[in-house]
Amino acid sequence: MLTASKRRWAMLCILLGLGLSSLASATVNIALPDISRSFASSEAATVWVVNAYQLSATVCLLPVASLLESLGLKSVYAAGLAIFVLASLGCAFAPTLPMLVSARLIQGVGAAAVSVAGVAFVRVIYPHSMVSKGFALVALAVAVPGAVGPTIAATILAVAKWPWLFLATVPFGLAVPLFIAVAPRDVRIPRSLDLIGIALNALAFGLFVAGVGTLGIGDGRIAMGEMLAGLFCFGLFVRQQLWHPLPMLPFDLFRIRPFTLSVWTSVCSYAAQILAYVSLPFLFETELHLSAVETGFLLTPWPLMTAITAPIAGRLTIRYDASMISSIGLGLLAAGLFLMVFLPTVPAKWDVVWRLALCGVGFGLFQTPNNTAMMTAGPIGRSGAASGMNAAARYIGWSLGSALVSLIFGLGGHHGVVFCLVAGMVFALMGGAASSARWFR
Repeated sequence: MLTASKRRWAMLCILLGLGLSSLASATVNIALPDISRSFASSEAATVWVVNAYQLSATVCLLPVASLLESLGLKSVYAAGLAIFVLASLGCAFAPTLPMLVSARLIQGVGAAAVSVAGVAFVRVIYPHSMVSKGFALVALAVAVPGAVGPTIAATILAVAKWPWLFLATVPFGLAVPLFIAVAPRDVRIPRSLDLIGIALNALAFGLFVAGVGTLGIGDGRIAMGEMLAGLFCFGLFVRQQLWHPLPMLPFDLFRIRPFTLSVWTSVCSYAAQILAYVSLPFLFETELHLSAVETGFLLTPWPLMTAITAPIAGRLTIRYDASMISSIGLGLLAAGLFLMVFLPTVPAKWDVVWRLALCGVGFGLFQTPNNTAMMTAGPIGRSGAASGMNAAARYIGWSLGSALVSLIFGLGGHHGVVFCLVAGMVFALMGGAASSARWFR
């Protein structure tokens, strides 16, 4: 049993890592126009700074989750945080756009390890009677960086160039030796490495998302070939997992209809979120000629209202059906994105703020009830697998959405942002439909 002092220090390190991984998704979007100008690259190509991070994290989630028991939570978390910080240093000093994208790929690997091992470690640090307190802190660590990320990015960009967004995270690498010193040892269960499954998982997600992302900026035939190859590898991956004695995919949970619908709801909703998050900075800075600082503050109402609404949605879930609350939230999100499409040609700041605040309220109403429905749909003994799929659904939605931004920008030209917002609205409505389907279970 950990002492109260060591528990606090170990939890601080975990919350720090989870916060940094969430912040890495919330700050870089603001700097995309600056990065595009810095490397004299197209908007569609620059979006891969976001795509690479989301893609590598998505590819690594299931393999990391399957290897936690054999490698040990402590080792995986410490290694993941170290990789994340070192990759941040690489991002800051990247001389070319391809080098920056490569560093972001490595950073995504670290983020996946931190996300999966960090949440799982809460049950090691806290006694059973205090576990709920630990998970509440985890939710806060993920939500707050999303709320303040655009503001932090805007503040940094007001006084420095975009590489400082990455350099600012490097000092937090000191948490690695601290975590090793205070975190308890965890039990390791020998488990063979499923190299074939890991390879098929990486090829399936990597080829498909890469194909979608390059469809608008490269040879269409090559992109379609990548997408088809990705789907083929995914079929092979599912077939291989069905015969594996310890599969990475939780097939038992997917047989539970509310769980499967919750996963689809999550994928669609996070795709809608990232379609807006990545495309809106280009609208504000390129078309409306606002500064990066103004863009950061204009984007803040969405995550801020999400952070405010999510706890309220959690209390509502106790009294009302989670599916109903999620569906209402996604309807509000779709409405907010629809209203952004019809933003005035020369909008006042308030015209943007209240629309994005509506999106944030809708996303907050969706998030907590849907996560609750997903985590409670299966038996308590499968909470770890459910948590892994919860993270996987989030990253798959982000990867799909950011790849679609690249595709839409490549094909949509001047109207790319509008098309991205319409696509986000469609995904929000699809998520709402999946959520509503849980009512008829």
